[in-house]
Amino acid sequence: MATQWRDDGFRYGAVTRGLHWVMALLLAWQFAGMAVKEIVGKAPITAFWVGTHKGIGVILLTLIVVRALWGLYNMKTRPAHGGGFWGLAAKLGHLALYALMLIVPALALLRQYGSGKPLDVFGVRLIEGGWAEVPWMTAPANAAHGLLAWVLLAAIAGHILMVLVHRFIWKDDTVGRMVG
Repeated sequence: MATQWRDDGFRYGAVTRGLHWVMALLLAWQFAGMAVKEIVGKAPITAFWVGTHKGIGVILLTLIVVRALWGLYNMKTRPAHGGGFWGLAAKLGHLALYALMLIVPALALLRQYGSGKPLDVFGVRLIEGGWAEVPWMTAPANAAHGLLAWVLLAAIAGHILMVLVHRFIWKDDTVGRMVG
């Protein structure tokens, strides 16, 4: 059987599913690292994990842009959310997830640029730096990045809860459309 790359109205294609699961793993890495930082404090494991945070964040920002563009490209062939209250809730929930997955790393990138410090991601210099801090860039990001990240985690928890509802209570095939 040939690989189905695009969404077809009944299930998500390999590209959509791949982007979803790679991002899920990277987001789990990010949140686990911040949890370790909060629980353990300064330690070698924390330094390692937090040391990957910016790089993984840049990868996530890139992937959410690719994922959003891929979603727009497949808009007419994506599986429907359904109608009524739950269909609308699914649409709004997915919109919130996409918005937060874009805004959270974008704020961090704004903060990094505004700090005037260079940004190296896995050995590649993305922002040269060398200028004075720009407070109007760093202040909103300092205020909102962490808070919105925890809101994103709550939205992800809600998403996972609805996966379980679909699978074990409603017993429909929604999960199968994303798993494979």
